[in-house]
Amino acid sequence: MVSSFDRYAGWLSLLAGITGLGYAIAFVVLKDARLSAVFLTLAPLLSVAGLVAVFERVRAIDAGYATMALAIGAFGALAASTHGAYDLGNVLHPPAAADVLKDVPFPADPRGFGTFGLTGIALAILAWLSRRASDLPGWVGPVGLALGAVLVITWLARLIVFDATSLLVLAPALISGLLSPLFFLGLGAWLLGWRRA
Repeated sequence: MVSSFDRYAGWLSLLAGITGLGYAIAFVVLKDARLSAVFLTLAPLLSVAGLVAVFERVRAIDAGYATMALAIGAFGALAASTHGAYDLGNVLHPPAAADVLKDVPFPADPRGFGTFGLTGIALAILAWLSRRASDLPGWVGPVGLALGAVLVITWLARLIVFDATSLLVLAPALISGLLSPLFFLGLGAWLLGWRRA
């Protein structure tokens, strides 16, 4: 039987996957700053419920690591969403000194520290714990670890390589841009009971 919170987290995880895919398409393919800012504002906030659902299932394994991962993940989601809201505000009402601010990192999420770095660390810890959880699907551990690693690599690439169009930045960003929506779509479907044995 699916609990009330699992239904809630399932639907929000599905929406996180859809908006995450929308962000990837708007940012990489359409190059639509307004649309990508909207999706970046929404997707991280929607993903928090899925993180909580995983946390609930792994906290008995190691409460300290699980709590730390949830806190880091929630902060990363807030930083990412704030970054999206900042971008949206600048798209809707461009500041007078827009060219000067173009290459200055957003202070609350410099070069995607929360969006990629912290979220990747949180997912990796939760995925590592999930490998010992009997009530999560077996794919959560390996896919979550891979996603966490690619997200951290994306942040490091964006931090070290200044050119955002470099293949060193784009390759991990594209992989995480596809893997993250798939992870949350799968998690949402599982939480809603669509794919349980």
